[in-house]
Amino acid sequence: MTEQHSYQFERGTDGPKVVVVGVDGSDSSLRAAAYAGGLARRQGALLAVVYVQPVLAAGAALGAPVAEATDEIAEDLVAHIREATERVKGIFDIRWEFHTFRGDPYSGLVRAADQLKADAVVVGASEQAGHRFVGSVAVRLVKAGRWPVTVVP
Repeated sequence: MTEQHSYQFERGTDGPKVVVVGVDGSDSSLRAAAYAGGLARRQGALLAVVYVQPVLAAGAALGAPVAEATDEIAEDLVAHIREATERVKGIFDIRWEFHTFRGDPYSGLVRAADQLKADAVVVGASEQAGHRFVGSVAVRLVKAGRWPVTVVP
C-alpha cells in the first residue's frame, strides 16, 4: 500500500523577498532600478537600492572634497527615487530602502547583498568600454554565484 501525501502550493511565497539593485546615477543603473522596482512590486519584495561610495586614497584626492561629492550623489539619488515613487503612489505601491556602502562597486554590492540577505541582485550593464575586456561588476557578481544576478542593458 502506498501512502499519498497532499502537498499544497503556497501562492505568493515563491520568488525573491529582497531585491538589491546597484545605482550610481548612470543611465544603465537607473534602468536597472526601474526593472528591479517592477520585479519587487510584482513579487511583493523589498527593493533595496544600494549606492556604493568610492573610497579614494587621501593622496589621490589632493585635497578635493571627494566624500562631500559622493554624499551629494547619494542625496541626489535618494531625491530622484523619492520623486519617482511619489509619481506612482496609489498606482504602484512598493516598499524600498536606500543604503550606502563605501568601497569599490563589486565589494560594496557583495557586502550589501550579504547584509541585506538579498534573494536577487540587479545591476546595469557597464557603460565603460574597458570592462568588455577586463570584466565588469556584473560579470564578477555572476561569477561569484551567490545570488541570481540580472544585468539590465
